[in-house]
Amino acid sequence: MIRKFLIPVVLTVLLAACTDKPLSPEDEIRQYIETGIEAAENRNTGDLADMVDERYQDQNGLNKAKLKSMLRFYFLRHKNIFLFKKIEKIDFPSEQEAEVTLYVAMAGSAISDASLLSSLRARVYYFEMELVKPDDEWLLKSARWQRASPGDMQ
Repeated sequence: MIRKFLIPVVLTVLLAACTDKPLSPEDEIRQYIETGIEAAENRNTGDLADMVDERYQDQNGLNKAKLKSMLRFYFLRHKNIFLFKKIEKIDFPSEQEAEVTLYVAMAGSAISDASLLSSLRARVYYFEMELVKPDDEWLLKSARWQRASPGDMQ
């Protein structure tokens, strides 16, 4: 009796796994951001560096190597890192380029809701990022950021 129900369920799961639809470019960017957040919360400098283009340049004159060193130093100083994001906009100037604007709150405790940012003494930043897709993966080409307020995340 159990086999009668188990076999169709297993077949359905296997068929669903085999028919993965390709992600839209916007979904790829959202996944890229989630991957970056996970790597940062795990304090994984290597994984974050792998998400950065070799020609990276930012507003502070940082290149990829300097950015990696800055991240390593930040991770050494902060034992717990929790991030909360709010994506404002994703634009595609071309098929291989994306422009992303988002807010990111950083705290030493888990952030379940934007209303908790002030009580957690979270630092909030506004980011403008340029991404490129030279091959199959999106990479960070440049970034600009500035401090923002918790109210910007509402």
